[in-house]
Amino acid sequence: MAYPVRQVGTTGIAVSVLGFGGAPIGNMYQPITDAQAGETLQTAWDCGFRYFDTAPRYGYGLSERRMGDFLRAQTEPYILSTKVGRLLQRIDGPVPTDRPFVEALPFVEVFDYSYDAVMRSVEDSWHRLGLRRIDIAYIHDIGRLTHGDAAHGKLMRDAIDGGARALDELKKAGVIGAYGLGVNEWQVCLEALQSCDMDVFLLAGRYTLLEQEAQEQFLPECVRRKASVVIGGAFNSGILVTGPKPGAKYDYEDAPPAILERTAAIAAICRDHGVPLPAAALQFPLTHPAVVSVIPGAASPDHVRQAAAWAGLPIPAALWRDLRDAGLLRFDVPVPGDGGIGGGQ
Repeated sequence: MAYPVRQVGTTGIAVSVLGFGGAPIGNMYQPITDAQAGETLQTAWDCGFRYFDTAPRYGYGLSERRMGDFLRAQTEPYILSTKVGRLLQRIDGPVPTDRPFVEALPFVEVFDYSYDAVMRSVEDSWHRLGLRRIDIAYIHDIGRLTHGDAAHGKLMRDAIDGGARALDELKKAGVIGAYGLGVNEWQVCLEALQSCDMDVFLLAGRYTLLEQEAQEQFLPECVRRKASVVIGGAFNSGILVTGPKPGAKYDYEDAPPAILERTAAIAAICRDHGVPLPAAALQFPLTHPAVVSVIPGAASPDHVRQAAAWAGLPIPAALWRDLRDAGLLRFDVPVPGDGGIGGGQ
């Protein structure tokens, strides 16, 4: 049985509250075989996932190819998102070995947020996916975090005046169903939302048990504007799964002492209530009325089954209240009631 769904903005698209993040099947940090990728996707499907997210960046086309091969065989409805803002070009000479996606396809990514490049990017993704439709298109990794302060102004103008205009035309033509940003910083989402009407934002790592600054301005603005948010990186790169052990990862690097200390305090309250830390981390974002889905990445069937198990665990309302009373959740974040995933709003 599929997970409950929530509507994306004012569109007719509804995504399952638990979705599949496609970076790991693009060989992020470690190679997996086509067979393992297919088995992982099949397990997600069998567990009830019906929202699947990918991007040209993930394996430089590999994730899109693998996801398309799997979804092409499905007869039941699903929602697919991919991203624009990077074009893939053929590599002349040796393939670099210092890339986050290993044993990936022999392409290099080139940032381009212009109108023509976004139109081409959508077309290229169709070819790699081999599918008839793309439901959601995200403008990928725009913002100061990726490009720096000096370049941000021009690139943001390209993205709004060019890329977003292209996606808006595709949406009005019925070619895609929704569009927005897919980024790691809420500030650029707010900037974009104040410039044009976007349907949905994929925000990675910025609304979690460890970080709720997006509640200051961005998430309330989404509620006001009827824009939706998909949360990636709910585990903050791993520390909310492993706990505060030495070498725990936070934002792709070793966690600093302050984050280790905060994680330890959160984990202690979770233990008091008999709730695994990762279960609380996975379910927390869905307590916000703007959030429609959480999309953990998975490289194996076991990873999928574990995420599904965490998602289904009932969490007592007292856990959230205790976290807030201890100053570990912002006072203004929504506090859910009892129940498993999809409830408590």
